[in-house]
Amino acid sequence: MENFGFYCNMFVLFLLKIEESNLPADNENKILPFQYVLCAATSPAIKLHDETLTYLNQGQSYEIRMLDNRKIGELPEITGKMVKSIIRVVFHDRRLQYTEHQQLEGWRWNRPGDRILALDIPMSVGIIDPRANPTQLNTVEFLWDPSKRTSVFIQVHCISTEFTMRKHGGEKGVPFRIQIDTFKENESGEYTEHLHSASCQVKVFKPKGADRKQKTDREKMEKRTPQEKEKYQPSYETTILTECSPWPEVTYVNNSPSPGFNSSHNSFPVAEGNGSPSHQPEPVVPVADNLLGTATPQDTQQWLLRNRFSPFCRLFTNFSGADLLKLTREDVIQICGPADGIRLFNALKGRAVRPRLTIYVCQESQQAREQQPKHENGDAAIYHAIYLEELTSTELTEKLAQLFNISPRQINQIFKQGPTGIHVLVSDEMIQNFQDEVCFVLDTMKDETSDAYHIILK
Repeated sequence: MENFGFYCNMFVLFLLKIEESNLPADNENKILPFQYVLCAATSPAIKLHDETLTYLNQGQSYEIRMLDNRKIGELPEITGKMVKSIIRVVFHDRRLQYTEHQQLEGWRWNRPGDRILALDIPMSVGIIDPRANPTQLNTVEFLWDPSKRTSVFIQVHCISTEFTMRKHGGEKGVPFRIQIDTFKENESGEYTEHLHSASCQVKVFKPKGADRKQKTDREKMEKRTPQEKEKYQPSYETTILTECSPWPEVTYVNNSPSPGFNSSHNSFPVAEGNGSPSHQPEPVVPVADNLLGTATPQDTQQWLLRNRFSPFCRLFTNFSGADLLKLTREDVIQICGPADGIRLFNALKGRAVRPRLTIYVCQESQQAREQQPKHENGDAAIYHAIYLEELTSTELTEKLAQLFNISPRQINQIFKQGPTGIHVLVSDEMIQNFQDEVCFVLDTMKDETSDAYHIILK
């Protein structure tokens, strides 16, 4: 382990020497309090004075070790306290950096419900209050204690070729940067004071693609002469993130709990208060009440109240319907806990249950009888859909009565016209053997002894 630390420090000094021309002049005396080690091998096909490049597999969990690099007595104000780190996946190329918002929105459109960067919380050690804002697909954040062992496992779900121009196939993927910005707490309890930033260059391939690319680079290097090999860096088993400027965005350092963050179960006081508006919630509507993507934040609050999710109104204060519908099942469960999370996700994604049987009916008229050939082809008739769940004659009677705005008691019996025009009494068993989406023409005959009707399905 001591050898590992020695080589890590030597490698950091080597990389910092490469980067020093890009850093401010006063950087020579700047304290580097932390060190971040990505547990993935660097490519052997990188020239000596170029930045390292690391290949990652899409969706695979990779460890980043968060190491306290302070000397004794340095930065005493953070001793015994938490710091906050924000990890993000950003573009390496300047051209794509300028259009980052449009690029990420396009990815979101093509991959609804997915995240570019995610935390593997069960694998991680020492992180507290992990969060992943649903509106920032490429960013995660957490608190950690520098005095304790901390390892965070990340997953990158986009691949480098998703952001290249499609031309002839076999496009070369664009490189990304994994950047970590760390902040300390200010007097107001907000993590706004910047401490350290570091990043590394990566490319992301489809599953197992990174392993194949690493093998290809290694085989190419083996074919080079010893003199040529001296121009290239060796492949290191881990990747040391090198110091860089902090990410220019400042809104992410707000310490207030962002509604809808993907966090551990203890991150939000979901049972604390009701957070609901002062007026009484409306009674639950028995009919379908699906949340629409066009719902405003106010409409979304009302929907949460109607569906008995008032404890979470405060968390989703500024969320529109579209924001809530973009949450994945895992997001909702980690925000609300397993029981309420599953219930909320099912309510958000709820759709009408498909009926067991659908039949189409139209009422035969005298004019239709006179145009029987044309009517049979369906050109002159208007059909109504009837949806059956229980597949019983009683249910069919009730649905027909509802369709024609009469009482079910006014329907005496229902027959189906059989071979040679015979009338067969419709039973539960007959309905259960109807073909789905079958069409019937209804003929009615009035019972001479009562006001009831016989209905014949033709």
